[in-house]
Amino acid sequence: MFPDDFPISNRWPAKDPSVIQLYSFPTPNGVKASIMLEETGLPYEPHLVTLADKDVKSPEFLSLNPNNKIPAIVDPNGPDGKPLGLFESGAILIYLAEKSGKFIGSTASDRARIIQWVMFQMGGVGPMLGQLGFFYKFAGADIEDPRPKERYINETKRLLGVLEGQMEGRDWIADEFSIADIALVPWIKALDFYGAKEVVGWDDHKNLIAWVDRFNARPAVEKGSNIPPRP
Repeated sequence: MFPDDFPISNRWPAKDPSVIQLYSFPTPNGVKASIMLEETGLPYEPHLVTLADKDVKSPEFLSLNPNNKIPAIVDPNGPDGKPLGLFESGAILIYLAEKSGKFIGSTASDRARIIQWVMFQMGGVGPMLGQLGFFYKFAGADIEDPRPKERYINETKRLLGVLEGQMEGRDWIADEFSIADIALVPWIKALDFYGAKEVVGWDDHKNLIAWVDRFNARPAVEKGSNIPPRP
């Protein structure tokens, strides 16, 4: 019975073990979960898990996510009548959408198209923009060989072009607001944090600029983007 069956609760105790427990940090991947929880209205309790090894590589966190990455959740009211622990932000988005019945479309075709764009983020936008950040802003910026930086700048430009085309004439990536938007936009917003907007030609993407503005205007996005609060 939760929380005793989940060692993570020994380090991050649940104040209310009857609600979803979120273990996260406000990165592009982390805020996917908190924004989704705010959008759905599912009751939850956030726990700040920093990116330091003492947290993400602690035995308690690894007991829930052996891949030592945020976010992760424990739902004490899982689909089989028992608690469920889950990691990987895309899997969490799909799970919360199915649990709440929200933001995953009203037909099987809608669902397939939405998940298609979630996978586009998981397999392309997230990894490529993450590497752009490493080679443009963080430790990789000191590497003298220009090829890694050029590779990820060019791949980011390509991916932004795909999204710019898809957003032509649309408010949301799969026509209605969905987990695909929640997956994608936080990563696009990371370009600002990386200081990389100019180098990828951001101002030429009028559809993406409008999309980000619409996304930011949602009250649940504004709130969820700062949960858990940074220390």
